[in-house]
Amino acid sequence: MNFVAVFCYKNNLFSTKARNLVALKKLNPRLMKSNFSDIIKGEKAVLVDFHATWCGPCKTLAPILKEVKAELGDTVKIVKIDVDKNQELAGKYQVRGVPTMILFKNGQQLWRQSGVLQKADIIEVINSKS
Repeated sequence: MNFVAVFCYKNNLFSTKARNLVALKKLNPRLMKSNFSDIIKGEKAVLVDFHATWCGPCKTLAPILKEVKAELGDTVKIVKIDVDKNQELAGKYQVRGVPTMILFKNGQQLWRQSGVLQKADIIEVINSKS
């Protein structure tokens, strides 16, 4: 998996998965929010995929995002957020349906879309907005 991070907050455990390395630490929710804020504040574009494990369209989108990452490489970070495990974060960004993708750069939301898009459309958005 080439995603930068997968955030899961459950039972006071916060896990991140980056480049196939998994670290599991006990952290408080405020620290998780600050880590997410740090990720989206960078100069590099960050595409956040708010998803759910039970969501059919989310399962369709996952391999598309892998292809996007493979094509764009280090020009974009792709972060997957499970809305069921991160309800407060999903609420903060008013995610009402999944999948919802939000593109950030320098901490600013540049674009937002709910539903599945094709690889070419996602790449076009990332290139035009960042």
